[in-house]
Amino acid sequence: MAERESDRGYLLDNQQSEAGIRFGALSELFDPVTFRHIDRLGIGAGMRCWEVGAGGPSVPLGLAERVGPTGAVLATDIDVSWTCDIADDVIEVRSHDVAADPPPPGGFDLVHARLVLVHVADRAEAVRRMIQALRPGGWLLLEDADPALQPLLCPDESGPGQRLANRLRSGFRTLMAARGADLAYGRTLPRVLREAGLDKVQADAYFPITSPACAVLEDATVRQIRHQLTGNGLATDEEIDRHLANVATGQLDLATAPMISAWGRRP
Repeated sequence: MAERESDRGYLLDNQQSEAGIRFGALSELFDPVTFRHIDRLGIGAGMRCWEVGAGGPSVPLGLAERVGPTGAVLATDIDVSWTCDIADDVIEVRSHDVAADPPPPGGFDLVHARLVLVHVADRAEAVRRMIQALRPGGWLLLEDADPALQPLLCPDESGPGQRLANRLRSGFRTLMAARGADLAYGRTLPRVLREAGLDKVQADAYFPITSPACAVLEDATVRQIRHQLTGNGLATDEEIDRHLANVATGQLDLATAPMISAWGRRP
């Protein structure tokens, strides 16, 4: 969620007030998917887990419940503002850049990153370091968006409100791409894991439509990037205000980009 996009900085900065709202909405939307995979991989008592680019607290806390008092969870991010308060005897919170800093030692049963790598400039190096941190038999679970696979905020573009929403979403993608985000990265994850030498590679995809959390996420995201949209000529203040009012009605069937989940085991 919060790894560096480029030298120009991360578009969705953790320091902005909307970041916490976004983390809450992302948790509601995607935690059930993430933990379905984590539970399927057999992550349980006594295991060691590394949550990369943790952003918000929900995934580290969920991992801590699973590994229990005899396990350990390391939650890292470039900016740990939203996770520093959850550190305890099981959870360690550490500032860390997955593509630049040495991987943590000790060997992990699970390394997980959600909605992180699409923003990292050197994705291949980040994946290499995450695999290096796995113990033999440990699992790497990568989950990332693929906006190019399904680019619309409103797949049912049935009126002017939906058309405006999709145009603003296109502006958001333009800003992301300008900062080095790979908008078609999610679909490559199975191949990335196989080519890295992992085995038992599998993947699936998920994206919600018409969840209340989608509306919360859209409102917070647009407010967070408002000045970037207007400053780059991608939208006017009037258009943004109209879109936010449309979102608030609950009458737009809002979607997210598909999140591709891929997992593989270190031999």
